[in-house]
Amino acid sequence: MTTRRIQFGLDTFGDVTRTPDNKPLPFDQVIRNIVAEGELADRVGVDVFGVGEHHRDDYAVSAPDIVLTAIAARTTDIRLTTSVIVLSSDDPVRVFERFSTLQAISDGRAEMTLGRGSFIESFPLFGYDLQDYEVLFEEKLDLMRTILDADRAGGPVTWSGTTRAGLDGHRLFPPTSKPLSAWVAVGGSPESVVRAARHRMPLMLAIIGGAARRFRPFVDLYKRANDELGQPQPPIGIHSPGLIAETDEQAQERLYFHWMAMQRRIGAERGWPAPTKDQFTREINHGSLYVGSPDTIAAKIADTVTALDLDRFTLKYSNGPVPHEHAMDTIRLYGEEVIPRVRRILAGRQG
Repeated sequence: MTTRRIQFGLDTFGDVTRTPDNKPLPFDQVIRNIVAEGELADRVGVDVFGVGEHHRDDYAVSAPDIVLTAIAARTTDIRLTTSVIVLSSDDPVRVFERFSTLQAISDGRAEMTLGRGSFIESFPLFGYDLQDYEVLFEEKLDLMRTILDADRAGGPVTWSGTTRAGLDGHRLFPPTSKPLSAWVAVGGSPESVVRAARHRMPLMLAIIGGAARRFRPFVDLYKRANDELGQPQPPIGIHSPGLIAETDEQAQERLYFHWMAMQRRIGAERGWPAPTKDQFTREINHGSLYVGSPDTIAAKIADTVTALDLDRFTLKYSNGPVPHEHAMDTIRLYGEEVIPRVRRILAGRQG
């Protein structure tokens, strides 16, 4: 471990939530609640807040940049990112222009996390062929790298590919006065890890099941790829789900039925076996489900940061239809109690 400052983040996919008496909230209220959650995260000292993009009925956010802009106008310190934006089915030129606008509004607090999309609804929605899944992401990530380099240099963009019209000396507006950062989200394939290194972008690993330590080979691969490419080591982060309450028992009780509902739905779509209570407990005790009291979660996060030598840890605090009130409790406890505890633990290990 080094003495660098670790960033601690929160993110949400904009899960359509329910009231404590199990009534569904309308989409517009869910979106307003996310803005309030981002405001609270800023007040309690969280470093980064992320909002994901989806186009389906269990998530409320299809335009994360607009939600992040609302949060930017009501906050002062917190960095604002995507978790993720589906670059494969978007236009990198428009993505850059939207986020350079957010960069201006937030006075340099914007960034992007770019992904291929673990859900595929955006592809037919925007007229893309799933057979082009791989080439779309590769070419559009290459274009985004070219755009970011041109923006930093203050020059025009020249690029050519097969999935969109080329650019020949085009300028994009508004240019940034503070350069944008773009992370690449990776689900766990070696090829994706090397791609992030090749495009000189920070790596965000989605660790949503099993022990975090099993991802250490991907961290090592990323660092080795950067060394072989002769370039500096960009930051490495992870994103994992969880919920925090005053006690371990309360946290598990608050999440269990919502976690089961989410796992059943996604599992039915992807052919997973039905979830069990043993699986829920195993992921809490030995896997990547960060559910418990502040002491429990702080110890677990510190172990993960140490094991993977992380620069950023992001907790996905929204997990299925967990009520907004419970999400706010998680955010408050994470900022006020968990993050300071983790920093103390890490400082003791470095000392």
